[in-house]
Amino acid sequence: MELITFFAAGAFILAFILIASEKINKAVIVLTGASLFMVSKVISQEKAFHEVDWNVIFLLIGMMIVVGIVKQTGLFQYVAIKLAKTAKGDPFMILLYLSITTAVFSALVDNVTTVLILVPITILIAVELGISPVPFVISQIVASNVGGTATLIGDPPNIMIGSAAGLSFMDFIINLTPLIIILMGVFSVFAYFAWGRKMTVTNERKARIMEFRESEFIENIPLLIKSLIVLGLLILGFIFHGVLHLEAATIAISGASVLMLLTGDKEMNAMFQEIEWETIFFFIGLFIMVGGLVEVGIIKILAEKLMSMTGGDVENASYIILWASGIFSGIIDNIPFVATMIPMIDHFAQDPSIGQTAILPVWWALALGACLGGNATLIGASANVVSAGIAGKSGYHITFWDFTKYGIIITFINLLISHIYIYLRYF
Repeated sequence: MELITFFAAGAFILAFILIASEKINKAVIVLTGASLFMVSKVISQEKAFHEVDWNVIFLLIGMMIVVGIVKQTGLFQYVAIKLAKTAKGDPFMILLYLSITTAVFSALVDNVTTVLILVPITILIAVELGISPVPFVISQIVASNVGGTATLIGDPPNIMIGSAAGLSFMDFIINLTPLIIILMGVFSVFAYFAWGRKMTVTNERKARIMEFRESEFIENIPLLIKSLIVLGLLILGFIFHGVLHLEAATIAISGASVLMLLTGDKEMNAMFQEIEWETIFFFIGLFIMVGGLVEVGIIKILAEKLMSMTGGDVENASYIILWASGIFSGIIDNIPFVATMIPMIDHFAQDPSIGQTAILPVWWALALGACLGGNATLIGASANVVSAGIAGKSGYHITFWDFTKYGIIITFINLLISHIYIYLRYF
């Protein structure tokens, strides 16, 4: 292994440690690491910029602008109060409702868009109840990653796997959605013991919630109508983006542009201020650093080691890939990891004694590990970083360990149940 490979691996590990320590801003850490990778020729500038997933970046920017405009209408306050009143002010029931809603939306749209819309509502509810929104946001992060695993369009790794293996939308529904329903049920129990028993709201607070008139929070009806139309078209666009042959970023930026035109240019600066630039630059730096690991062959070495451990057995391969992808997806971005694993698994399937049909459990194992592993750490998935950024902007800082101390446990439980599910269903 060359010196440059050791350097890249060491720099990435150091960056991860610094992010976990929270001594330095995480965006500064990864941008410094990305710069170091380019200066030291781990990766060229041209290749580095190519490694940035601009689909994710512009999806985030577009939806942040849309959410910022919608926030001006009072819609989020309306939904927050309506939901709190439906749950009669019970904080755990509200947490449960929000988690289930997040999981369903993440399966139908995508988990990043879902948390951009729902997390601000969650924070508003917690503030009205007089309790910390941190458990609510953590629950939504988990639900977004679990729910996004259920369908072909819920998480980018599933789109990649579906394309490579020739798997349809219904294939994902039939094979993964039953497991996701189980995992959400298990998570509900976990959430009760982790946070639900400790959540207490005074009767006065509950009474105050029930007395609110949610309609009074709607501040700009003309803008609300425009926002709802654009938001509805956006959601339809995300659901049918495969049929339309449009990337999610194109849909999001188009929706943001149309809504800005409809709103007028008087508040244009305020609209652009709604973009979480720290989150955007964190992703850019992280994409470049992970791209550097791909460039020097570290990801490929890991993938080859994994495949060599399977011994040519499909069942062993399924379990090893499930756990390995679950672990690595909590540390590095799951997209380059999945991109490297796909040709390895495809080559594995070329063995005449195995074939494309017999290899299907391995594809499902990769999808489950890559998507569910995102819950392991605060930087394990895009939805995690985005949600923490929204909470931080609202004055509620979620530290790396605030999330990870729960995320590791949840991920282990999810992978264990997935392991059992794969064994019972396919072997």
